[in-house]
Amino acid sequence: MTEKSAHERRKGLLNGFAAYGMWGLVPLFWPLLKPAGAVEILAHRMVWSLFFVGAALLVVRRWAWLGELLRQPRRLALITVAAAVITVNWGVYIWSVNSGHVVEASLGYFINPLVTIAIGVLLLKERLRPVQWTAVGVGFAAVLVLTIGYGRPPWISLCLAFSFAVYGLVKKKVNLGGVESLAAETAVQFLPALGYLLWLGSQGDSTFGTEGTGHAALLAATGIVTALPMVCFGAAAIRVPLSTMGLLQYLAPVFQFLLGILYFKEAMPPERWAGFALVWLALMLLTWDALRTARRSARALTRERARVAAAAEAATAGAAGAATTVVAMATATSPVEPAGDAAGAVAAVKTGDAPTVGP
Repeated sequence: MTEKSAHERRKGLLNGFAAYGMWGLVPLFWPLLKPAGAVEILAHRMVWSLFFVGAALLVVRRWAWLGELLRQPRRLALITVAAAVITVNWGVYIWSVNSGHVVEASLGYFINPLVTIAIGVLLLKERLRPVQWTAVGVGFAAVLVLTIGYGRPPWISLCLAFSFAVYGLVKKKVNLGGVESLAAETAVQFLPALGYLLWLGSQGDSTFGTEGTGHAALLAATGIVTALPMVCFGAAAIRVPLSTMGLLQYLAPVFQFLLGILYFKEAMPPERWAGFALVWLALMLLTWDALRTARRSARALTRERARVAAAAEAATAGAAGAATTVVAMATATSPVEPAGDAAGAVAAVKTGDAPTVGP
């Protein structure tokens, strides 16, 4: 690894830690916005996010994607679906944090990888490896244990996990960068959110202008809280291997879980600990299987590259030897016709038509 690539990787890791760290600590921010309700906070988040992410795109001058997106109705429709799904995710998360359900919200992001795998099997007809099936089974058992512990299904966790999994599926089909996608989604959200805030103000129920300048500034800061981690995530994604990003993603729910039990003092009875332990076991199985598969793929790729290189070298050497033999024969017999054969052999090497060595 060169010094430059090592520097880029360190930069990527720092951005990754920053992104997931901010997402993990965001439960500390939403209670600061009271007495605003969850829906008002959500609407401000949509409106101000567009301003801040738009400013970020202006700074980096990345607008070429917009014209291309506007000419593709199918991708625009998918962006609208993504905006609707992430609206549900954001709204449920803000409400859960401000209603004292931080631990249950963190569970949603712990089980999100399991839900993503389940969606892959059901909708995309993906085939799972045995360890992945085991992890999904353990995750299902965890939900049953938590249902018994809560006395109801952990609907906050399930709503967050399923909405974020569907959001990820739609974003995969849209195939836009993180910041660009967020800009497009908040553009879709902007007018309904602004309309709701104007209506709320006309009813005299808005807290934006009635709770002081500090409160208004905090509501405006929801845009920074949304856009800044996404910018850091984008900077990390292009510099850090996917396997590393997969491990970093667990930082956010770990921080949220610790905040829930240590800072917000939420109850953790034994059955809840048992449910979380099963979820963590499932995630460890998934992580181990993913790392093992990545190592196998890397070794297989290295072997294949070596085989192709050896085959190409042998083919080149064989063709060169054949050309030398043909030229020698041409010198011993006719000086005209065999020369064409030699030229053909050399041309075959150049165009890649020369036979290759078998496996």
